[in-house]
Amino acid sequence: MSTGTIKFFNVTKGFGFITPDDGSADLFVHVTGLDKSSYPEGQLPQENDHVNYEVVEGQKGPMAGNVSRA
Repeated sequence: MSTGTIKFFNVTKGFGFITPDDGSADLFVHVTGLDKSSYPEGQLPQENDHVNYEVVEGQKGPMAGNVSRA
């Protein structure tokens, strides 16, 4: 599992980006990629939250999945 920081998350549109701690390129994250136990209904990531995630293959390339609070 990788770690990073929420760069921003658009609550209205349900997506954002994670800046990985390893210095690699920012990753797209969609609300459907959030771990439900870390982000129960109504709770969403906030800018600068530290998170754990897995890199998964999305329709447009790599993205973050199974995103949970670190």
